Amino acid sequence: MPADCRAHDADAVAAGAHDATADGDARRWVLVASVLGSSAAFVLSSVVNVALPAIQADLGATAATMQWVVNAYLLPLAAFILVGGALGDRFGRTRAFALGLAIVAAATLACALAPTAGWLIAARAVQGLGAALLVPGSLALLRAFFPPDERGRAIGTWAGAAALTSAAGPLVGGFLVDGPGWRWVFVAVVPVALAALALAVWRVPESRAEGGGGPLDVAGAALAAVGLGAVVFGLVRQGAAGWADPTVWAPVAVGVAGLVGFVARERVAPAPMLPLGLFRSAAFSGANALTLALYVSLGGLSFLLPYLLIGVHGYSAAAAGAAFLPFTLLMGGLSRWVGGQIDRFGARRMLVVGPTVAAIGLGLFLLPGTDGSYWTTFFAPFLVLGLGMAISVAPLTTVVMDAVPDDQAGTASGVNNAASRVAQLLAVTVLGAVALGVYGSELASSADAFEGSEAGRTAILAAEADPGATPSMDAVPEAERAAVAEATGAAFVRGFRWAMGIGAALALVAAGLAAVTIPEGDVESDDSP
Repeated sequence: MPADCRAHDADAVAAGAHDATADGDARRWVLVASVLGSSAAFVLSSVVNVALPAIQADLGATAATMQWVVNAYLLPLAAFILVGGALGDRFGRTRAFALGLAIVAAATLACALAPTAGWLIAARAVQGLGAALLVPGSLALLRAFFPPDERGRAIGTWAGAAALTSAAGPLVGGFLVDGPGWRWVFVAVVPVALAALALAVWRVPESRAEGGGGPLDVAGAALAAVGLGAVVFGLVRQGAAGWADPTVWAPVAVGVAGLVGFVARERVAPAPMLPLGLFRSAAFSGANALTLALYVSLGGLSFLLPYLLIGVHGYSAAAAGAAFLPFTLLMGGLSRWVGGQIDRFGARRMLVVGPTVAAIGLGLFLLPGTDGSYWTTFFAPFLVLGLGMAISVAPLTTVVMDAVPDDQAGTASGVNNAASRVAQLLAVTVLGAVALGVYGSELASSADAFEGSEAGRTAILAAEADPGATPSMDAVPEAERAAVAEATGAAFVRGFRWAMGIGAALALVAAGLAAVTIPEGDVESDDSP
């Protein structure tokens, strides 16, 4: 196993931190600070969506501008998360975590006070930079201060809190938008970030790599940021412009070139930001590949299901958000307990069973059609998927953190977070393209087979412009409207089923990766250079 966290006690004392790291009370404060800080970052990625219509109306912005209110946070978070993890390892994980919280708190207050859309977008970008420091830092602190026999439960608590806050964000945000207004969506996050910052400053000891980890590899950091940022930018643009647009393929090409240059740089750098030797660990490489496969599956569902619920089944936006509650409550309620079972059952077994159960849950989403109550259509799939993910997340994160030496915990967290961010974008790009491609093909076939009026055929074809939604029926004879709605709804269901089938297959791939790459028993780090 990796060195006990007491090794970090010595590092912390040498760095001038107060000697409290071995104390149970100190570990509890570390856990509370990590959960609060990461929750602030996670909720900022989910809560804004429900406020976008109100923001657009209040600031007089366009729909395209509103996309950048979302993406301005995600881009720097994805681009700099590797750098954020490495900075913590070198200059102090608590220091990097606290700096990230201070940036997030200040930028969030700036969002709340934004007089224009441009101001809001700029503040959101600064939020993303702060989150890139605090998210890998929160996990690295758990790795540093919790001994192996307590680490799984601590990471499970962290994962459960992340699931709950990510899901609660849109629900609470909806009430705030309807009540005091959209600015309070941001105001409500500031006290959470400040509370975590206060704990980080006054209660959390310092932790860093032994000897400081060497100077920061500036060239590697720049190449990683450009590579990840350009790839993410291209994937974000793809949904609106398509692959043929140069604003899509050119950034992706630049990003791939940057990442290739990053790997080449890290091979020769005297103090690499990302030691490539980490990937000699089958457990580390396999766990990150598993993360990519599993989170593409989950991201596809998160992206496509609201279209199905709202457009085809007629749910309100609030009801569509509440539909995910069984999944969220299982994740939040079971993750801490599951984390405590890792020593009993072994991470390998749990990471085979969890993704397999998740695959069954995703497969159950193939069953609902264009009608039916929530309880007979979506409730059971959400329960099974939530159980599978609850079994998976804490062991997966624990394997990633245990597979690396103590002095590279922040870097490992950054790699795994980058994998999950890229997976979510690939889900939208790949599974979204599959679903919408099948949808368009099915609409064309339905229009050809439609035996009603030309207006009915036109309405079916026009539905492709607004996926999942019932098309305008103004020109359609009343007797044909139900048939047109059924044709468009069935076409979207067919595309959704294709995406869920691929997602279920990817979850099974994740289970297979665990069986092949994760060792039985304890995961050990490779301390060799």
